[in-house]
Amino acid sequence: MIDLYYSATPNGHKMTMFLEETGLEHRIIPVSLSKGEQFKPEFLAISPNNKIPAMVDHAPVSGNQPVVLFESGAMLLYLAEKTGSLIPGDLQGRMEVLKWLFWQVGGLGPMAGQIGHFNVYAPEKVPYAIQRYTNETNRLYGVLNRQLAGRDFIAGAFSIADIACYPWIVPHQAHGQDLAQFPHLQRWFHAMAARPATIRAYRGMEDVYTKAEPVSAEARKILFGQTAS
Repeated sequence: MIDLYYSATPNGHKMTMFLEETGLEHRIIPVSLSKGEQFKPEFLAISPNNKIPAMVDHAPVSGNQPVVLFESGAMLLYLAEKTGSLIPGDLQGRMEVLKWLFWQVGGLGPMAGQIGHFNVYAPEKVPYAIQRYTNETNRLYGVLNRQLAGRDFIAGAFSIADIACYPWIVPHQAHGQDLAQFPHLQRWFHAMAARPATIRAYRGMEDVYTKAEPVSAEARKILFGQTAS
């Protein structure tokens, strides 16, 4: 049994997509970010970076000790290796998947997250920040668009690279991006959206970057006002 500590963010959606694709037995434990549940001691024992997703695998392939993980990229790689699915077994294929997985966690996610923040959650418009992150996200969309030219999926066959990237393209409007400008990316995006596992993972879930309601001062402090102290 896998315990998934989850909120409906792009990184949270990565994990539910994987679990729906593979059918792994799991239990979802909701974490309310706006209420500060990510700072509870019992959650910090699992995810010391106070971020979701996090997981505990109570039935690892070897050993009796549960495997505890945070960071969605590490979690996707662990589960792919555990199940022997969604990552190739050969060296070249594996490296092709891993470089795009790390591209997402190191580039697409952080940059898209920043423009999502400044477009949706910032209390005032900051023109330089909006231009900076809109342009960089646009560049990254272009990188992915070129990679998908002549390919059904990012690394050739469907893999954890696709699962990692898709949730960060879902809020493209909040990113200030028009998918019509990226035809290969747009075709892939619609194919991903039509997968039964994707539909199940997103059913009843609204992406956090599409929310229009204002954030309360208390929730804003919890979400965006934390420091080391």
